[in-house]
Amino acid sequence: MKDILDELAAARRKMGAATLPAGDAYTIELRRRYDAPVDDVWNAITDPERLGRWLKPVTGDLRLGGSFELDGGEHGEILQCDPPRLLRVSWLFGPDADEWPGTSEVEVRLSPGPAGDTELELVHAAAVGEPMFPTYGPGAGGVGWDLHLLALSRFLADGEPLDHEEFRTLPEGREFTRRSAAAWGEAHLAAGGDPDQVASAVEATTAFYVPGTNAR
Repeated sequence: MKDILDELAAARRKMGAATLPAGDAYTIELRRRYDAPVDDVWNAITDPERLGRWLKPVTGDLRLGGSFELDGGEHGEILQCDPPRLLRVSWLFGPDADEWPGTSEVEVRLSPGPAGDTELELVHAAAVGEPMFPTYGPGAGGVGWDLHLLALSRFLADGEPLDHEEFRTLPEGREFTRRSAAAWGEAHLAAGGDPDQVASAVEATTAFYVPGTNAR
């Protein structure tokens, strides 16, 4: 359990603001270090075979200006690609998402560290007013990204994928997810969120990801 909680503590989380083609947006931001060189981390987030082992299987025209689709339905276009430092994509989900272009983007920045390690910064911007935020707050996407960045950590360490569905049924997985939801609540408060709304969002997020768990 300690290793899992150390993984959770390895990430720094915050909320911010951005401007998308569709207008004002809020951001969920994660920053953490990986004990792997920057070229290896870049390959893990861009090579289709390796990407599918820690995120989700991906198909499409994977080049600048091309499009992609993940096995879970997330899809978009590759907007910016500067190996091995920067990847930015549009990020849409759901059958009606294409009617609202410019409403969601994910950007990943990599920086080489002094000891041959890599700092990864992930920023997911979503248009203000998107329907999930009032209920779940930043945890709607933040918990999912916490789980994926945990999977990336394990994959870089030993090459093994993390079964997300199985992990979330295990005691350590339930605790990791519950604490992730609470951590995003803290980031929401730090960004000026209303305490009552934040508490409600953390409870809803926890109930969604870990049914039967008390968020308090």
